[in-house]
Amino acid sequence: QVELAEAGGGSVQAGGSLRLSCAALGGIFSTYVIDWYRQAPGKQRESVASITDGGGASYADSVTGRFAISRDHTKNTVYLQMNRLKPEDTAVYYCSARSVRNLGETYWGQGTQVTVSS
Repeated sequence: QVELAEAGGGSVQAGGSLRLSCAALGGIFSTYVIDWYRQAPGKQRESVASITDGGGASYADSVTGRFAISRDHTKNTVYLQMNRLKPEDTAVYYCSARSVRNLGETYWGQGTQVTVSS
C-alpha cells in the first residue's frame, strides 16, 4: 500500500512559478512510475508529466519547455516545477504511482489546486 500526498499548490499570476511535490509513504518508491495529472472544471483529467523509476521524464505538449519533473529517492518525493504558468494551467493537480512490478497497481493522491490568474 502506498499513500501519496501532494503539496505546493496555490494561486499565482500568469508568468509565475510553482513547485508541486508528491510525497510517498509505504511501498518501495523506486519501483513506481510517478505521473502528474490535472483536471480543470468541466474537463477530463489529462496527463501532464511522468517520470520512470530510472528517472526518464516525459511531458504533455502543452507543458513541454515550461514544466520539469524530478524525483528524489532519498525523500521518496517527486517534484513538478511549473514555470511560465498560464491561466489554462488552472486545475487540480494529482500525482499517481504506478507499480513497475505489479501491472494495474496504481495509487492516487488527493490533489492540490493550482490557480493562475491573468
